[in-house]
Amino acid sequence: MMLSSYLTVSRHGVYYFRWPLPYIEGEPRRTVRMSLRTKCANKAGDLARYLAVCGQLLKDHRVLARLRQDEIREYVQGYFARSYQRLSEVMNSKGLPPRNIEVMKEELAIHQDGLTGDDEMSDLYLDGPLIGKFREFAGLDEASWVENEADLRRELRKGRKDSLKAVIKAAERSECYSFGSQAGTPPSPPSMAPTGSTSLGDGVADFISEQSRQWAPKTTKQNQAYLNVMLEYFGKEKPLTDITKRDASALKKVLQAMPSSRNTKPALKDLPLMEAIKVEGHKKISPRTVNSHIQMFTSFFDWAERHGHAKEKLFVGMKVAKAKKSGDARKPFTQEQVNLIYTELVKNTSGLVRNESHKWGMLLGLYTGARLNEICQLDTADVQQEGAIWFLNITDEGDENTSIKSESGRRKVPLHRDLITLGFIDFVNKRKASTRLFPDYNYNQNGGYGRNLGRWCNESFLTKLGIKERGLVFHSFRHTVVTRLSQASVPEPVIQCIVGHARSGVTQEVYIKRDIP
Repeated sequence: MMLSSYLTVSRHGVYYFRWPLPYIEGEPRRTVRMSLRTKCANKAGDLARYLAVCGQLLKDHRVLARLRQDEIREYVQGYFARSYQRLSEVMNSKGLPPRNIEVMKEELAIHQDGLTGDDEMSDLYLDGPLIGKFREFAGLDEASWVENEADLRRELRKGRKDSLKAVIKAAERSECYSFGSQAGTPPSPPSMAPTGSTSLGDGVADFISEQSRQWAPKTTKQNQAYLNVMLEYFGKEKPLTDITKRDASALKKVLQAMPSSRNTKPALKDLPLMEAIKVEGHKKISPRTVNSHIQMFTSFFDWAERHGHAKEKLFVGMKVAKAKKSGDARKPFTQEQVNLIYTELVKNTSGLVRNESHKWGMLLGLYTGARLNEICQLDTADVQQEGAIWFLNITDEGDENTSIKSESGRRKVPLHRDLITLGFIDFVNKRKASTRLFPDYNYNQNGGYGRNLGRWCNESFLTKLGIKERGLVFHSFRHTVVTRLSQASVPEPVIQCIVGHARSGVTQEVYIKRDIP
């Protein structure tokens, strides 16, 4: 039968359904992907047609879909801006009785408490006329309200709080006279709009929530750690609109003074940031790490400016110069070191290799340049053949912990004939009783599947071979492969396809070492 265009088949023969999400200008196209939990083509086709009908209904009735965070904030901003404008007209014509101001202050106190945990009391002021009027203003039917109620209530509480603050401030100012300048008038709605007063903490939370959908879990954790430094320096409550280029420059100086491994060293981990940078005798974070922080700050403020939370893009062009040479930089193995590693792995002359997974994991790194985790998470089904060519099919399909660094990491890497001659396919066939090629490598939240092999290689194998030095680790196999391919005049686009590099320049600038003998 002709399969639906929304069906794909995994390497295990299981059918998956894909459905494109509505396109949003300026953002990458996204799709929903879900397993149909069947290997039957007819059953998969029936399920796909049913799901496609459901997807079309959602597409045709967009109000039923879950609202984006920026859409919710836009609705809330517009509603309270309109309400404030009407109340401003009343204050200008009739004034506001003192009792009304006191009632507003009492409600404001409840909303402020609610934003720190007591949401039930805060919601009492939202239920009834306010929510009804808001839903009418935003055009939200019952289904859309129910689907987004938690997020809408949270933003309504924040919007109501900021609205009350603005009204109280304007009312109190209208009771006073100014003789040095024209008497103050209530501010215009845009100046008090919730979007304009977004706090740094709320902005970072929204940014992470949106962007983490396209990040691997490990990347999300790392980026959150970078942004936590900015949150600690400025404070979560600081309005994004108040952060200036001068503030960004000051944070850059703090980054350059920040000690490395600050959160794990006993003498530093309990100290606030500004106190930790004053402690002497600790190595500072490298220029590369400083730039990683700045790159994340740049991405955040680019997002914040585009979404109306910040006045301008900050941290652009503020990266620090890198050292020309670093003893800690990863580097390729020399040909002599490669020969020694190969001999020990194949012949085991010193008896260092006591585990077949270690042997073949290292040989795959030596011959393919694949990343440590890409190798250690392989399934037996990932070793495939087309014609006479054997290859590794590196993807993010598999269990929930299987991942790739980027979209370009999804690739097919041909296996060198030496690996076939040495018996790699025989090793794979012996492991077919297990789904995974290296079942003895368990998943670790910090090191993925590669932690076991990486530690053995870096701390035991290279050391006992007598070739361990700064910059030589398992990842050096990757540098070695890239460098040797370049020295053999292999075109850079081909090298990038083999090792899974995305943008032009990374391979040349980071991995290729011209002076390696």
